[in-house]
Amino acid sequence: MQNPLRDLWEWLASIPHIGLYLALGWALYLVCLGGWIVLQKRTPVATLSWLLGLAALPYVGFLVYLVLGPQRIRRHRLRRARSHVSLPEAAGAGEGSMELATLAQATSGLPASTATDVRLLVDGGAKYEALLEAVRGARHHVHLEYYIFAADRTGTALRDALAERARAGVAVRVLLDAVGSGACPRGFFQPLLDAGGELAWFHPMHFGRIWRRTWINLRSHRKIVVVDGRIGFTGGINITDEENERLRDDAYRDLHLRVEGDAVRGLQLLFVEDWSYATGQRDFISSVAQAMPPPAPGPIAAQVLGSGPDSPWESIHRLHVAAIHEAKQRVWLATPYFVPGEAAMMALTSAALGGLDVRVMVPRRSDSLTVTLAARSYYDELMEAGVRVYEYGPRMLHSKALLVDESLAMVGSANFDSRSFSLNFEVAVLFRDAGIAAELARHFEVDLASAPRVRADRARPLWSARLPEALARLLSPVL
Repeated sequence: MQNPLRDLWEWLASIPHIGLYLALGWALYLVCLGGWIVLQKRTPVATLSWLLGLAALPYVGFLVYLVLGPQRIRRHRLRRARSHVSLPEAAGAGEGSMELATLAQATSGLPASTATDVRLLVDGGAKYEALLEAVRGARHHVHLEYYIFAADRTGTALRDALAERARAGVAVRVLLDAVGSGACPRGFFQPLLDAGGELAWFHPMHFGRIWRRTWINLRSHRKIVVVDGRIGFTGGINITDEENERLRDDAYRDLHLRVEGDAVRGLQLLFVEDWSYATGQRDFISSVAQAMPPPAPGPIAAQVLGSGPDSPWESIHRLHVAAIHEAKQRVWLATPYFVPGEAAMMALTSAALGGLDVRVMVPRRSDSLTVTLAARSYYDELMEAGVRVYEYGPRMLHSKALLVDESLAMVGSANFDSRSFSLNFEVAVLFRDAGIAAELARHFEVDLASAPRVRADRARPLWSARLPEALARLLSPVL
């Protein structure tokens, strides 16, 4: 019986000058693809890494780059023209939002605003209870955008509440990330669709269509709910039993926000942009605009931040760094994934070296061993500068929050890593309010009581700690 691979090899070897042809093809491949990569003007380290990787993987490297390589969605200039002009302007920000508000508006396109009521929702049980209450009271529309929506008890309860509202004539639009919610059976949402609700998928996969990039590396990690343009929800909690401590003892420890007032407009804008982008629909925007309540300033300075690969400015990343540089007394950070870039590390260590109270709280073990190891590779540098590092242990810490001094607080969906800052579509809300900052500080103190401080003299064997951490750190740009 003949061996097809051997026959193919013999046929190739019989072609005159085949070595020369392959060498020329490889050189042309490197010149063309290398030029494409260089012209994207990424960081030198990233550019050189891709060039070396593609040189080592002739032709196959092109497929890897097509799926996982740097990608930029060119929709940034279309955002305001399609959506921002269509919704009513907010009443404007209150006092005390100045420099960071200007930076936030310049980088994300969303103006400073205010809120009339803000509730910090700790853990999934409180979030789901408040969310179901708001959905059941909807009269005009319910907009939801999530990274993970699971077909479990938590997801079923929300789906059924949405279907009930859709049957009552409320416009229900659900936008889910095709990777994060990929395990959810499509048939799970049939009751919602039968009731008149709408469902769309963000960046569905197109592996069979080589002429279209799959965008597998660019995900919507946002968690947004807007009810009638009056009530908004955002934060780090997905729709899943894994984040419902009332159903599971090992549920994630997390934070979410319930917001009322003009700041809801920012969440509405982000959803409208994402829905329009994913579906191509535009005609629904006028109906949404008419349902928005009239602008009314509130006592809480609040600014919605949106970032993603459709903009080069990395708004949430810049605001983290700028807020840390602005600090005068303290910087407290909680994040499940801590894989900072140079700017973020410089900000944290500079604040600590300057004598500020800088604390970083991460999970003792995240849901990714590689991320846990990569995070630990930064501990020594942080602690040498004076940063206090804590590992939360009772459950998986999933909170994403920043507290600066006595009045600045930020809560959102973005992890403290390059993926959230540059590859994912993320959302956060920045507050200038002493009351919210004090409430967030109390929550930090509760969690810090269950998070032992990492000691500089901890045991770090070469093979089980130092080497794995160093290797994991090499993957930091793609974690």
